[in-house]
Amino acid sequence: MKQNKQIIIIIGVVALIVLLLFSSRMFHIIQPGERAIIFRPFTSGLDKEDIKIPGFYIIAPWNDLHVYDVKEQKAEETMDVLDKNGLKVIIDISVRFNPIYDKIGFLHEVFGKYYINQLVIPEVRSSVRQVTGRFTAEEIYSTKRSEVEQTIIEETNKILTSNYIDMRALLIRSINLPAQIQQAIESKLTQEQEFLAYQFKLEREKSEAERRRIAAEGESRANQIINNSLTTNLLKMRGIEATAALANSPNTKVIVVGSGKDGLPIILGGN
Repeated sequence: MKQNKQIIIIIGVVALIVLLLFSSRMFHIIQPGERAIIFRPFTSGLDKEDIKIPGFYIIAPWNDLHVYDVKEQKAEETMDVLDKNGLKVIIDISVRFNPIYDKIGFLHEVFGKYYINQLVIPEVRSSVRQVTGRFTAEEIYSTKRSEVEQTIIEETNKILTSNYIDMRALLIRSINLPAQIQQAIESKLTQEQEFLAYQFKLEREKSEAERRRIAAEGESRANQIINNSLTTNLLKMRGIEATAALANSPNTKVIVVGSGKDGLPIILGGN
């Protein structure tokens, strides 16, 4: 009986020692913002389908648990690239991304935990170089900057998505050219803006002159119509109507009938 107790104690001590030695490989806590996959070297190998979500797990000590940070991450790059004409352009790029949660097994199989340096940054650099090589420095710097940025985003996102990375955003933080080239482009843009302003002024003055011409023609036609309608008989009738109105006025006056030109009355006197 005593011997059995000793055996049990020895087994318990050995089990405790084993447990202490392998506890770090057996007991795992996956934190929020993390996902994990299991590699079983002696049985099924890498389990790419069973993605472990945050929580507490116990696994066999001979198996490996690979934990991935799936929170949004950011990488920044300053690159020297060449434009369409071989001119050097310095571009600062910022990209935000995270692994696609349920695809980390495939990501691990192809790139492993160093996927940022082996996949994300090289592909961003490649896309930037390819896209900037299709445009001139002036287009990259000013006239087509938004188009350049959008093209880089589309091409980078396409390749990263196909490799299990969700690209949240890609931004061009700054574009720098050699000082002489930058000054020449800025001077050209200033001249273009001044020319556009001058053109706008000319168009406005031309429109105002046209408006005045149309107004003058309208006024001339109106006067012509009035003059054509003022016949002698009409004028006599208007004169008689005016005389009749004055005759009924309480003001003192002297009216000589038939003494004016064309027989119209002449009004004399008054207060």
